[in-house]
Amino acid sequence: MQNKLAMQNFVLGLLNNKLSKFYYYHNAPHTMYVVNKAIEIAEHEKCTAEEIDLISVAALWHDAGYINTYAGHEEESCMLAKKYLPEYGYSFKAIETICGMIMATKIPQSPKNLLEQIIADADLEYLGTPAAGKTATELYKELKYINPLLTKAQWHKIQIKFLQQHHYFTNYCKTKREPSKQAYLKKIKAVKK
Repeated sequence: MQNKLAMQNFVLGLLNNKLSKFYYYHNAPHTMYVVNKAIEIAEHEKCTAEEIDLISVAALWHDAGYINTYAGHEEESCMLAKKYLPEYGYSFKAIETICGMIMATKIPQSPKNLLEQIIADADLEYLGTPAAGKTATELYKELKYINPLLTKAQWHKIQIKFLQQHHYFTNYCKTKREPSKQAYLKKIKAVKK
């Protein structure tokens, strides 16, 4: 457990110290949100303690690659995980499983098993919560920093298209988050830009 806390502190330290302050969405609080949601979903999906450990580790590392690159950050996150996870007692096989989960968060998501489905859903779980609008605003601010030409109207279209194409994979998110996500989609479609 102490090893896990040391690893969490290490990753959060990387994110807090090396990420741009303009990453309003992809940051340490988002990472911890995804860790907590991944554990919550995994418990509802009846995962074993070992599976939950791997899921929480993958969630912790899933956006670490942003410290080095924006595009292709998932691959970079896997490189960092492969570099550091052996120090925390994770085997090659476990790291491969963790990297599979990290890559499952890449858009468009294409998870290949339940563990990958859980982390994919945890990463976008917020879409089906009352905080979806506020969180989307943080993401817009971040994307606007990266691309100053991005307009509110363009963002509005991007959001609608993304929400229409997105679907949850786990039973938990299908039942607990999908109805709220559809309500959010309906709400933003009603806003004329």
